[in-house]
Amino acid sequence: MWFQKEITLQQKKRGFHLITNEILNQVPEIRKISIGLMHVFIQHTSASLTINENADPGVRVDLESHFNKIAPENSSHYIHTNEGLDDMPAHIKASMLGSSVTIPITNGGINLGTWQGIYLCEHRNYGGARSIVVTINGEV
Repeated sequence: MWFQKEITLQQKKRGFHLITNEILNQVPEIRKISIGLMHVFIQHTSASLTINENADPGVRVDLESHFNKIAPENSSHYIHTNEGLDDMPAHIKASMLGSSVTIPITNGGINLGTWQGIYLCEHRNYGGARSIVVTINGEV
């Protein structure tokens, strides 16, 4: 069975946000799958997706701080600057982290590790709502 759905995530402030439950609430069809895969793809170039720690919020703060050092605003070597000081650093961060994650489905649920969650990595100060395409493939 194949299933695909485009969902919209509410606007979030800049930073790393757990969105696991937000995705699962909008894709109840996953409960029908006994074994399969869920692919989650973000349709934007200034935000990204990753899987990481779902318990300690300090991890999200540290990730934001670290990525801001790797791709700082106001760098003199940026050419693409017409969309704001946070735009080019956002593209760099999104390229480093990636635009999709794939997660196993087992017995109607996603099979993440105990301490894992799906993050929306919002790299813009005012990124707006984000569009996500969720594709599920598996046996019913």
